[in-house]
This record gives sequence, structure tokens and C-alpha cells, in this order.
Amino acid sequence: MTKIVALLSQKGGVGKSTLARALAREAANSGLDVKVADLDTQQGTFVDWHRQRLDNGHPRIGSVETYAKASEALKAGEGFDLLVIDGAARASKATLEIARSADLTVLPSCASRDDLIPAVKLANELVQGGIDRNRMAFALCRVTTDAETADARDFLESAGFRVLAGALVEKPAYRQAQNEGLAVTETRYKTLNQKADELLTDLTNLLLTE
Repeated sequence: MTKIVALLSQKGGVGKSTLARALAREAANSGLDVKVADLDTQQGTFVDWHRQRLDNGHPRIGSVETYAKASEALKAGEGFDLLVIDGAARASKATLEIARSADLTVLPSCASRDDLIPAVKLANELVQGGIDRNRMAFALCRVTTDAETADARDFLESAGFRVLAGALVEKPAYRQAQNEGLAVTETRYKTLNQKADELLTDLTNLLLTE
């Protein structure tokens, strides 16, 4: 049976596609048959990144396509071990539909209140729409210090939501890796790869409990 992970956000630039890429890469690398559905038809950042990955001679990450409708993406994922849905960089009517179908919904956020408050608002809207809090988790991305990370974690947990272990720090090496079609677990720096892997491991463990 296909496991479905949806990465959703209220706005762009919070690390949604970054996490989707890393999750898909790690899953494919472990031998899973992966389908990635990029729902951002205007930008198609995942599809463009995967094309760059292949052009640079890096291993394919399953099947990667863009879909205009959530229903099409969900149908296309049938038969795969894992369907990774990289949602559009905005909430829409389809957001709730996706979350209802997902085994796990991940909401990435940066540490500023400008990012955290809209993210919590979206999470509360999903809860009001019937999504179980236990099938949702926040992921902190583009943080700069341990203190900033701790503050953001406290803010989200005080709002009643789970926050994945670890965080993606703001590092040029992560951007450079993605520019080359690599995931944040594939940088030239072992420590950065380990930091990214900590977050992804917790995400994967949570998914397997669903």
C-alpha cells in the first residue's frame, strides 16, 4: 500500500521543496519505488531540480511529474511505495483534500513570526477540517542559531503541534548542492548531511508509525 507524505505551506521560501527533494532522494536511495507529484504548476521547482540532477549525471529519483490537480497526483501515486506531494507555495481548496489523503502532512516553516504565524494558521485550518494532529508535523528550516531554533520550536509546541527533531540550518552549502541537482543530504560536508538526516529520520520514523 502506498504511503503518502504531503509537504504543504501557506507561502513560499520556507523549505517545502527542499524537504521534498531530500525525502524522495533518501527513500529512493533505500530502494523504495518513489513517485513525486509537483503541484506547483507555475514554478515546477521540483521538476526543474530533478532535470538538473539528471543533466549532471546524478541518479534518478523515481518518477517525477507536475500535476494541476491533487486528484490526478493521488491517482498517479497508486502502486508506488511512496508518494511525495510537493504542494504549491500557497494554501488552496486542494490543501485539505491532500492532507486528508496523506498518511503524514509536513508543514515546513522558517523561524520568524512572519513564517510561523501563517504556518500555525494553516495547521489550525487543517485541524478544523478534520485532520488529526497526530498525522501532522512541523519542520524547521533555514534557521540560523540554536536559540532561534529553540524559540521557534517552543512557539509551535505551545500551539499544540508536533515539531520534527533537528532542523535545516541556513548554509550556502545546502543551496549549492541543490543548484547542482543534489539534496541537502548530499552536500560535500558530512556534518551538514548529518543535520539534514536527523530531521529526515524523524520524519520517516513518524511516517512508519502511521
